[in-house]
Amino acid sequence: MIKIGVLADTHVGTLLEGERLAKRLLAGPFAGVEMILHAGDHVIDDLDSCFGGIPYYGVCGNMDKLSPELPLRRIIRVGRYRIGMVHGWGPPEGVEHKVFESFRADNVQALVFGHSHQPVCRTRSQVLLLNPGSPTDRRAAPFHSVGLLYVAGNIEGEIIPID
Repeated sequence: MIKIGVLADTHVGTLLEGERLAKRLLAGPFAGVEMILHAGDHVIDDLDSCFGGIPYYGVCGNMDKLSPELPLRRIIRVGRYRIGMVHGWGPPEGVEHKVFESFRADNVQALVFGHSHQPVCRTRSQVLLLNPGSPTDRRAAPFHSVGLLYVAGNIEGEIIPID
């Protein structure tokens, strides 16, 4: 089984904040992850460097600078599964529907997104939708959170409260 840590909306302002967050996650819910997916709003450019060389794939959020390392959307392959990644856009209401529709023709089995800061883990038309919420800025969410994906004979997701 492959265990994947999923983040979004970290909004860290300094490398030191990023290192503290990474240390906390790697000692807790991200212990043993083989990969990290970040669905945008990293805010600092080098957040990936805080995770000790674990393969890290991100997309650009509305608070990030667009770069080759942070495209607006991407699809990664894990085993036989295709995982779509996008941050999301517009008002929080309807983000899930918009990101789902934007990947409808891409034959993904899972879709990781952020933007709303609201944790979501559910299946829609045989696609696993995972918004990990935010580990640092819960806004109206009931708790700070991250997500996990588990890839083996199938692909499953989980929201992990970290408060």
